[in-house]
Amino acid sequence: LAVGWGRGMDAAWAPSPGGCELVQSIMDCTGRWLSSIPGNLRGDTEELFLDDNTIQVLGNASLLLYPQLWHLSLTRNRLELIEPGAFLSSQGLEVLSLTDNLLFTNYSQTAAALSALPALRTLDLAGNQLTEDMVSVLVSNLSCLESLSVARNIIMRLDSSVFTNLTQLLELNLEKNYIFEIDNAFEGLQRLQRLNIAYNYLPCLVGFGLTQLRVLNVSNNIIEWFLTLESDDLFELEVLDLSHNRLLFFPVLPRQSKLHSLLLQDNRMSFYQRLPNGTSLANVTVQFLIIDGNSTNTTTVRLWDDLCHSNLSSLRLLDMSQNEVWGLPDDFLAQMPSLTHLKLNQNCLEAFHLSEEDPLDMLTELDLSQNQLVELGVKVGAGDILPSLQLFNLSTNRLQALPPGIFTRTRKITTLDLSRNRVDLCPQPGEAESPPCVDIRGVETLTHLSLAGCGLQGLGSRPFQGTSLMHLDLSDNCQVLSGDQGWLQDLVLTLQVLSLRNTSLSSTAVDFSALTSLVRLDLSGNSLAAFPSSLGTLRLRSLDLRDNCLPALPPDVARVPLGRSLRELYLSRNPYNCCTLGWWDALQQAEGLRVPDGREVTCSHGSRALSPGALPEPVLQSCRWQTADLALLYLVLALPTCLTLLVAFVVVFLMLKEKLLQMVKSRCGVSSPY
Repeated sequence: LAVGWGRGMDAAWAPSPGGCELVQSIMDCTGRWLSSIPGNLRGDTEELFLDDNTIQVLGNASLLLYPQLWHLSLTRNRLELIEPGAFLSSQGLEVLSLTDNLLFTNYSQTAAALSALPALRTLDLAGNQLTEDMVSVLVSNLSCLESLSVARNIIMRLDSSVFTNLTQLLELNLEKNYIFEIDNAFEGLQRLQRLNIAYNYLPCLVGFGLTQLRVLNVSNNIIEWFLTLESDDLFELEVLDLSHNRLLFFPVLPRQSKLHSLLLQDNRMSFYQRLPNGTSLANVTVQFLIIDGNSTNTTTVRLWDDLCHSNLSSLRLLDMSQNEVWGLPDDFLAQMPSLTHLKLNQNCLEAFHLSEEDPLDMLTELDLSQNQLVELGVKVGAGDILPSLQLFNLSTNRLQALPPGIFTRTRKITTLDLSRNRVDLCPQPGEAESPPCVDIRGVETLTHLSLAGCGLQGLGSRPFQGTSLMHLDLSDNCQVLSGDQGWLQDLVLTLQVLSLRNTSLSSTAVDFSALTSLVRLDLSGNSLAAFPSSLGTLRLRSLDLRDNCLPALPPDVARVPLGRSLRELYLSRNPYNCCTLGWWDALQQAEGLRVPDGREVTCSHGSRALSPGALPEPVLQSCRWQTADLALLYLVLALPTCLTLLVAFVVVFLMLKEKLLQMVKSRCGVSSPY
């Protein structure tokens, strides 16, 4: 079977005469600089891709040779005209992509060509500079169409005449146009399930009544109000995206729906039952004046009760981040028993209260980060609170403590982010257990903990005892490593990722040798003047040494267990010595090791900062003199002097030889023989 499949694939990838690639019955002619459809392709081609070419006209005879075609893509050409008879031989065409062309120039003739496609199910007309009137003409006879995209055009206003005959349409994409008004444009689309109107200029959506719609995306508009028709009909709506708008109030949703995802991120939304100054608007009403043609309708809504009249029992995801929420209404969360993800980050919350009466048994993620929380209140009874909670983000608030015993009732908590709060861990060093502090001892399920920027004053009393931490972030705590380091002993077996960035770490402050499970270590932004020797025995895969005071790494760093296991090493912004770069050369040759910031690594020679991989020759010569053996240097310097003196002595002796002999004879009184 394998052999037969392989032979079939070899045959399928055979090149075609037109320079295109043939894969079974799929012909790919993308990016071939074609100005027309090739006439020498296989006649049984079923899918033809002609993207990124220069085709301007699709003539009447262009597709005559390919009667079995059901998928045609002409994306990113220069297509201006499709002649009326171009598709007469392609009655089985189901998918047609004409994205990013110039169809606005001859749209009426192109519309005539499209009307000859009875089987067309999917049509993409995005990026063709089409107006709403042009779109209406182009799709007027496509009654079998199920998916239509007219994104990235210049549509401004939609009314009931645009999509009149698209009775089978299931999906409509209108994003990135200039739509500012919609007047009964979708009422005739009885089967429409997915509607995308993102990135337009809609100021409001009132009288929403598309009961059959499952997904509605109206993000990135300028919507201030979203009001659903007052009706007891069941809406099929499952996903509603109103993010990145200007909503002032919580949307008025259908009373009965299947909504499971509600996205309200980045609006101006608040609740007005309680305001920060203590006043209440609980009984205040708002009147909406809805003008429809010549008729005027006034709808009165109580700010509080009616805004939350919807049945939200099926809601699983609620994203209200980046709004102006000061507090939640009473029993607001009680309407959402199926909620699994709640995002309230980047609001103005000063307090958040939990109790076992709130039916949030399914909640797995709660994000309260970047608020102004001073108090996290918990009403403790006999039952569990947030029994399914796994991720709890409380970072960047003003908390000093958490309620005692809160984690004994969240039995599945795995990730806790307390970074940038002024919290301490229980018990305090040298003190009995006393609040305010956060007690995580014995929370066996906790694996990820962030305490960055909490102003911790040491961890000397084993605050992690009984946990199974795998990721620990202690960054931006300048005094966290002062005092006893016994807390490390409780993490020896489990800790895999440790961040000690910007903790005033010196080379000998911490002994890492016991952390044998560690795979990622961040020591950046410290004052390391020497490479910690205790790292040599670890088998890290990632090590960050940026922004320290290291003049060099050990010469054998690539040969010790650490060097053999490392796959990622950050080294930039250290004052390395250009004359002691043997370690750098060794790292360059280490197999499987990456230095992602290698281009930013520099070394110092005098007042110059140089790249260690391209040192100038004068610098290399200077380094050779600085690192040479002094004894050998002295010998080399003394040898020429000694040789010079020896030669001078020999020359003088030879010149004065006769005189010296006569002087010796005269003094000794011996006559010379004849």
